[in-house]
Amino acid sequence: MDAIPSRKFRPPLGPATRFIDPANFPEPTQSVVRRAIARADKALADEFKGITAEGNAAPQGLFPIFTTGISVQPIIDAALAFAALLTDEERKAVSFAVDSPQWRAWHNMHPFILRHGLLLDALGDRQREAALNILRASLSASGFASARDVMKLNEHAGEVTGYGDEFGEWYYWISLFGEPSSRESSNAPSNKPSSEPSNQPWGWQIDGHHLIINCFILGDQLVMTPDFRGSEPVLARSGKYAGTRVFGDEEAAGLALMSALTTDQQKVAIIGTSIPRDVIATAQVDNTDLPYAGICYDALTGAQRELMRKLIGVYVDRIRPGHAGVRMAEVLKHLSQTFFGWIGACDESSPFYYRIYSPVILIEFDHLPGIIWDNAEPTRDHIHTVVRTPNGNDYGRDLLRQHYEQHDHSHPHTPHRRGLV
Repeated sequence: MDAIPSRKFRPPLGPATRFIDPANFPEPTQSVVRRAIARADKALADEFKGITAEGNAAPQGLFPIFTTGISVQPIIDAALAFAALLTDEERKAVSFAVDSPQWRAWHNMHPFILRHGLLLDALGDRQREAALNILRASLSASGFASARDVMKLNEHAGEVTGYGDEFGEWYYWISLFGEPSSRESSNAPSNKPSSEPSNQPWGWQIDGHHLIINCFILGDQLVMTPDFRGSEPVLARSGKYAGTRVFGDEEAAGLALMSALTTDQQKVAIIGTSIPRDVIATAQVDNTDLPYAGICYDALTGAQRELMRKLIGVYVDRIRPGHAGVRMAEVLKHLSQTFFGWIGACDESSPFYYRIYSPVILIEFDHLPGIIWDNAEPTRDHIHTVVRTPNGNDYGRDLLRQHYEQHDHSHPHTPHRRGLV
């Protein structure tokens, strides 16, 4: 890891847990927050289509509805146990329709922008632990540990800056979309309304600084994108969580793949000269047009291909066992259309950016300039990562579209009626 800047350079950007009118901020904070809000308003006004390669959506059929055979009951049980601990007012605040636009209203900045749901910091210990159990049931052990470590490092950011109003371990919001049913059932299409309980589409979201995870469930299928994780710093050198570190595997696996390429292959893989100031598929870019670029999987040797599959696995394995395998199988079907792109130097200390991109997955890793630390250029002490599902299935939207097409939503008693929660 390169040298760490030694002093903080910016004034507070605003509280994390309550909205402050941007007009009350001094410059340049006022302009930063105004631009973020304006960008979000514009993006959320557009109808969702998903990330595409130059605006051309891939043929339908990329994301079929099917039965995985892997139970999601532990996630359902965790969500129901959490809801049972809430007051009526809290349950109302945490609940949204399964097709609510609030899915897309997340934001990585730490000031209060677009937040919704229940703030973990405002919950009691039992309620907070029950909320974490939803994440624990949905993620792998390593995926859950990664999420918690991001939260702990957000606490550490408050320690090193002294801005406890901006950074904290529990400054995250949880939301439930739709209503989890308590009975496993088939995804088979049906035109017959039924009063019996069935597996309705539903999901959950956690949203806050450097941690946004969206989880959509239909039957026993699971979609866990967008998944945005980051940290500054990436290592706590002191304080309550001293020794906590994140994204070491993501950093090392990307560098290993680029290092394994020949000089000529690296020239193909390089897709730019300036490291982006953020991942491209960050908040409110659900409809971005992103062309394929870099070196294709088919142009790699056997050993290099294994390194690419290993790199993809670092991110896919954040998902709970079983469903991670389903997701990986989906990705492997499209390896011949999978590209690896790189920006930056390829050595043991320099910052860099990389991405993996195919019709069914987009992974980005980025070293950023400082927000806490006094550095205008990227270092390895500020990292953002994101995983997306291109071509319309972020937030499980393509599965939800198909579900609506397959079920009669006009009957007043159907459990699949659009918007029922």
